[in-house]
Amino acid sequence: MHVDAHIAIARRIERSLQKCGPADYEIKIEAAMLAGTHWLNAALHRLRANQPDSDVFHTYLLTINEFRRLSIADSELMQALADIEDIRPPFVRGNRTGGERAAERALELLALIRAKALASE
Repeated sequence: MHVDAHIAIARRIERSLQKCGPADYEIKIEAAMLAGTHWLNAALHRLRANQPDSDVFHTYLLTINEFRRLSIADSELMQALADIEDIRPPFVRGNRTGGERAAERALELLALIRAKALASE
């Protein structure tokens, strides 16, 4: 997928996030991961670390060598998305307490990813 398509999808997901309330923490975490993935891919394409036909879907699906290679391009971006992905299991798939705070953290990480992706323009 090309940079402009990633950005358009990320922005659409973020607009949908505005409809969520505090109790919608599962949706917020999931949306943060989805939008973050698109922002990450846009940045990696701009940095020429990945080609448009080679998108990252989940950091945990990358080989160790691929994660390291992409981290050389921007380790903070890669780690921020990995951190959002680590938030998902206990709050989206599980029933751990503190979901609202976890969603706030996911959105903070999303904001970091978005800012770095836009700075790579």
